[in-house]
Formats: sequence, structure tokens, C-alpha cells
Amino acid sequence: MRLQEIQDTLEKIFVQITSTNICDLVTSLIIMVAVFVVKEINDRYKAKLPVPIPIEVIMTVVACGVSYGFDFKTLYKVDVVGHIPLGYETPMAPDVEIFQETAMEAFPMAIVGFAVAFSVAKVYSVKHDYTIDGNQELIAFGVSNIFGASFKSFAASTALSRSAVQESTGGKTQVAGLLSAIIVMIVTLAIGFLLEPLPRSVLGAVVLVNLKGMLMQVTEVPYLWRRDKPDCVVWLVTCIASIFLGLDLGLAVGLGIELITVVFRAQFPRCSVLANINGTDIYKDRKDYHYINEPEGVKIFRIPSPIFFANIEFFKTKLTEAIGFSPLRILRKRNKALRSIRKLLKKGDMEWTTGMLTSSSALKEEDEVEGRDNKEDLDLPVNLKDLPIRIDWNRELPANISVPRVELHSLVLDFAAVSFLDISALKGLKTMLKELVRVDVEVYIVACDTYILEKLHACSFFDDEVRPSIFYLTLHDAVLAILEKHPEASEKSSHLEKVVTTATVHYRSNRENTTPGPETKF
Repeated sequence: MRLQEIQDTLEKIFVQITSTNICDLVTSLIIMVAVFVVKEINDRYKAKLPVPIPIEVIMTVVACGVSYGFDFKTLYKVDVVGHIPLGYETPMAPDVEIFQETAMEAFPMAIVGFAVAFSVAKVYSVKHDYTIDGNQELIAFGVSNIFGASFKSFAASTALSRSAVQESTGGKTQVAGLLSAIIVMIVTLAIGFLLEPLPRSVLGAVVLVNLKGMLMQVTEVPYLWRRDKPDCVVWLVTCIASIFLGLDLGLAVGLGIELITVVFRAQFPRCSVLANINGTDIYKDRKDYHYINEPEGVKIFRIPSPIFFANIEFFKTKLTEAIGFSPLRILRKRNKALRSIRKLLKKGDMEWTTGMLTSSSALKEEDEVEGRDNKEDLDLPVNLKDLPIRIDWNRELPANISVPRVELHSLVLDFAAVSFLDISALKGLKTMLKELVRVDVEVYIVACDTYILEKLHACSFFDDEVRPSIFYLTLHDAVLAILEKHPEASEKSSHLEKVVTTATVHYRSNRENTTPGPETKF
């Protein structure tokens, strides 16, 4: 329907262009040039002018006088405003019987009216640096429409043209609106007949020039595309949909696109690996800085959004990419290797020599095949209780047993930007932490919100593997704890040694008082 209307409008424009009223065309061009020039003067010399030149009012009065003096309506067939009824309708109570018939049309009309009004208000609030309250705007429109409906008025909303004209002439407060209302009241009650000879083309020209700022926003599309592509797509889709589908459906399409972009931004945020800026206790994305330090065996992973069912797998993938290995794969490899070691020990093909494993033969193919049974046991924690010594998985193992090495010993998760966790994300997070703990990677969570910590306790998140002691107040506290526990990491970070030395006492006193437990709040 909307496409048909656009087609009909364009067809009328191009078919009837040869019958254009030359007087209307010349009058419109003169008015547009005059208003445009004076408005540019107002903008350029606004600091020197006591008040802006009211060129719209001046041109309206002049056009009325010229049209009346030369009788444009009769001589040149110019379309004028014509008769303006004086006075107001008698007030009446609303007819309840027509509510059912008008509800379907009234609801989208109210939504569109409020959306347009609030959008225009936001534009001018940014331009003039003041705040607006959406609830206050909605209440104001509701009251004005209820009152106006008693006098058979049209539904009230914001007029882009009148708002632009008022703002361009210097109106900034409610006094401007009050004066406009008084002038309209005087015109409708007493002097409306003076505007009867005013050509309609003059009104169109004044409105078009005052909408220049709105129309010129199209030139900002390239800038918006370079700065924020999703916002630019929302802008373009909403504009095109409003043109071809109508304002009500266009706004609905724009709202849907905006919600989709919000979902995508939350589902695929920009995760980052942080590093210490030399000589400070500040940690930033290592891609953005040159002079940074990363303690050996330590990764700091920042999660920049809430974690919920839609993005928990995305975070797992990004975390795996950041640390460089899959904890579950390493765990399965170790359990499989441990199963092979026990089998070789049982057969006597492997023995302990000076605290080390030695093998007289390589692992046979039938041992590997047999070791593939009971795959569900491969995901369990590595059990070394029946072995006399602890196996160092980062060293070469006998009998050609191969297990990928894990150079990472500590992982810090920055939860400063995580505002909530749902149940699905909570379960996924616990599984991920358990996999890391089972491959001997110590996990630290920093800057966790109190609400999230309470939810973790309420959902029985902690157990023998995932303990409350993994939480730290700040990122630097966690790094200090790691460097104190693993001195070899700080030895290769000379500038951090001074930080550790000067802050150890402060860290210890903080840690004794802030270790989170079931009743701890921070």
C-alpha cells in the first residue's frame, strides 16, 4: 500500500510537471533563498545579534500582503490558505461506543507519535545540552490528548517543521510554546481571516528550509559507517523502511533491527587478553600497547559483557584461543597416558628408577586399543594416588607416551564488566573451571560483582575443585598473589619485582580481610 502511494506521488509529480504554476514556483524560490540567507546570517552572527531575525514571520507577512495586493488567487490561480473557521468546538464527553472501532488505529498512532516526539526531543537535548525524561513526555502527551479530544481536536504530537522553526528563531523554554499557543489562539479566534490570501507554497518553502538540519543528516552516513557500522545499518534500514512502509512500520522495523544488533553485540563481544603496562599496576589489552609485560605462565582474560546461554560457548571458544589449548583435550590425553602407564607397570614393562619412570619397551598397539575403553573416565580428574611419585606432564614420558605440554600455570578472569550470569552460563562456567583445574591451571576471578557472588553461593557453585578463594578484589591483587606463589614468573619480569616487593605487605593485609566466603560481601 505504501509503495503504491509513493508510485502514485512520483507519477503525479513527473506527469504534471509541465503544468507547474510559475507564480507558485517563483514565490517558493524567493522565500527559500531569503529564509536560507537570513538564517545563515543568524547562525554566523548569533553572538552579536541580540535576538535572531524572525525571517519566517517577516516573509509570511510580506507574502500575505503581496498575495492580497496582486490578487494571486484570481490572476495566477495560486492555491492559498483560504477560509479559516473562527472559534472552537463545543466540548463533549468521549463516545465509549467507538473505542472498540478505533483501538487498532489509535494504538500504533500513539506509539508513532510518542516515538517521533521523543526522537526530536533527544536531537535538541543533545544540541542544547539538557536532559529529558521519557515518562514526563508520555504523561504530557496523554494529558494534552485527553483534554484536546474533548474539543474534537486532532491527536497531538511533535511537528518536525514547527519544532525546527521555533528552535531556529531562538525559542528555548516553555515561554516560546506559551507564546505560540497564544498567537494560534488569537489567530483562530479573531484574525484568522488575515492569513486567507497566504499562498500554501510559502508555508511549504518555510518548512523545507527549516528542515535543512534534519535532511542534511544524510551526509553523516559515511562518518557513522566509519565509526560504528551496526548503528549505521540501523539508521539506513529505519530510514528506508519508513519511506517505503510508512512511519509506523518503519519504526517497528528499526526497533527490530536495533534489538538484533544488541543481541549480536552481547553474543559476540570483543574479548581481550590483558597485560601489565610497564611500571604501573594498570592492565590493558596487549594489542593496544607496545611497552607491556606478561608474566610467564600467566594469562589475563577479560570478559566484556554479561554471560548467558547465548554466548557461553562463544566465551569458551575465545578462552581456548587465548590460552592456546583445550583443557578437556589435555585432560583426556593425560588420563589416557596414565591408563597406559598403569598397564605397563602391571605387566612389568615399566619401573621406577631414582624417582623417575623408565620403560624397557615402547607402548604396544594392543595397549593403545585397550586403553580406548571407558571413555567417560577420561573426563575425570587425574588420579595419581596409587603411584609413588607425581608425574611431571611437561617432561618427556617413557614408552613413547606423548602428552601435549601446558606452559600455563595461572589464568585470571576479569569479571569487571560481567553484570549477570544465568543458570546455563553458570553451569558452563563451572565446567570450564573444572577442566582448567584438572590440568593443573590455577584460576583466579577478579572484580566480581557482589550480586553474582551471592548467586554463585545460592546455586551451590563451589565444591572441592572450585573454591571461593579463587575470587580477588582487584586484578593487581590476583597478579601479586600469582607472582608470590610462582617466583620464577616474576624473575623474568624485572619491572614487576619492584611492584611485588613494595606491595606484598599491602596485598597480604588486604587478602586476609577480603577472602570471600559464604557471608562475605565486597
